[in-house]
Amino acid sequence: MINLLYLAAAICFILALKELSSADGARRGNFCGMAGMAAAVSAACVGQDTNVELGSILQTMAVGGAIGVSIAQVVAMKDLPQMIAGFHSLIGLAAALISFSVYWASRGGNLFWLLEIGVGSVIGIVTFSGSITAFLKLHCSCKECGVSNKVNFSLLLLVLLALFCFIRNGSEAAYVIAVFCSFILGGTLILPIGGGDMPVIVSMLNSLSGWAASGIGFTIHNELLIITGALVGASGTILSYIMCRSMNRSFRKVLFKPSCGKILQNVDTTTLGERKAIKRWAPEDAAFVLKNATSVIVVPGYGMATSQAQHALKEMGEALKKLNVRVRYAIHPVAGRMPGHMNVLLAEANVPYEDVFALEDINLDFPFCDVAYVIGANDVTNPAAKKDPTSPIYGMPIVDVERAKVVLFLKRSMGAGYAGIDNELFYSPNSMMLLGDAKETTAAIVKEL
Repeated sequence: MINLLYLAAAICFILALKELSSADGARRGNFCGMAGMAAAVSAACVGQDTNVELGSILQTMAVGGAIGVSIAQVVAMKDLPQMIAGFHSLIGLAAALISFSVYWASRGGNLFWLLEIGVGSVIGIVTFSGSITAFLKLHCSCKECGVSNKVNFSLLLLVLLALFCFIRNGSEAAYVIAVFCSFILGGTLILPIGGGDMPVIVSMLNSLSGWAASGIGFTIHNELLIITGALVGASGTILSYIMCRSMNRSFRKVLFKPSCGKILQNVDTTTLGERKAIKRWAPEDAAFVLKNATSVIVVPGYGMATSQAQHALKEMGEALKKLNVRVRYAIHPVAGRMPGHMNVLLAEANVPYEDVFALEDINLDFPFCDVAYVIGANDVTNPAAKKDPTSPIYGMPIVDVERAKVVLFLKRSMGAGYAGIDNELFYSPNSMMLLGDAKETTAAIVKEL
C-alpha cells in the first residue's frame, strides 16, 4: 500500500509539472500537486515508525496547516515573491534539521553516508539563509548592501575544504565549520543581487530547495523525496538557465557579478530627471490618444504589482476593445520579482491569455504600434541596456517601447528603477508621463473611455 501511494504521488507530481507548463492547465496542475502531496503524507502516516505516535504527527500537521492557511489569507498578490522566498527557506531549514538529527543520532557511518549528510546540510543551510536574505531584499530592507566576490569565493572554498575533511574522517569540528560558513555564504551570495535579477534568484532558490529535499530522501531512504526533489531541482535549474539566456547573461555573472543590482551610491534617486523637461499628461489626454489608436501594447512591471492595477488594466483593455482597438500585453522575462510575476497578476484579473505575449514574440511589433502603455516598468524599457556599455543593465534585452508612436509612462514619481539609473526614454519627444498611483490613473482613463 505504501509503495502504491508513493507511486501515485510521484505520477501526480510529474503530471502537475506538465500541466503547469501552460496557462490552460495550471489549475489542473495545482490540483494534481495537492493530490500527490495528500497521497505522500498518507503513505508517510501509514508507514510511520511504531515508536512515534500518529496523533503527534497529525497535531503537528494541523499546526502547520493552520499557519499555511493564515498566511495564504493575508498575503497580497504583490507579495507573492516574498512568500515564495520564505517557503523556500523552510524547505532548506527542514533539510538541514533532518540531516543534523540523523548525524547526531548516529555519529558515524561510511563514506557515502557522510557525503549525504554533509552535502544535504550545506545545501539546506545555503537555501535557508539565501532565501531569508531574498525575502528581506524583496521587502527592500537591505537593498544597498554589497559583498565582494572575493569574500564569496573565500567562503565557498572554506565550505568545500571543511566538507572534504568531514567526509574523509567524520570530524565534528569540520561539520560545524561547513554548516556555519554555509549559513554566511547563503546571505552574502544574495546580498549584492538587485531586483532585476531577483526572478533568477528565486528560481535558483527553488532549485536548491528541490536538491535539498532530494538529499533528505537519500538520508532517510525515502524514494519519493528523491524523485520529488529531483523534479523540483531540475525544473528550477532549467528555468534559471532559460531566464539567464533571456537576459543575455550567464548565471555566473548574475550570481558573482552584481551588474544589475548594485545601487548607485550618493545618488538621490527620488530627484533623478527633475532637471530635464518632461511632457506630463492628464488621464483625459491619455484616454483621447488611446481611443484613437489602432494598436495598444501594455508593458506591465513591478509598479503594477505595488499599485494592484491589474484589474483596472483589464477594464481599460475591455473598453478599448469595444472601440475596435487591438490590445496586447508584452511580458519581459524578469519583470517583477519572481518568474511569471506579471503573468500571475494578469491571470488574477482574468486577462485573456491569448493577449499576453513574451518579449521575443512581440518586440518586432512596436514599430507598428500606436501606443505603448508602460505601467511601472523602468529598467526593462531603458535603452541604456543597448547603447551604454557602462550601464549596470547593459546587455539585458529590453522591451522596445521607444519604437512605438507614443509611449505613455505610468509612474508614481520621477525616481529611478531598482538599478538606480535614469531612463532617457522619459524625456523622448514621443514619451508622455502620467505621474501618480497607477491604479487610480488607469481607473480615471477607464472612466474617460
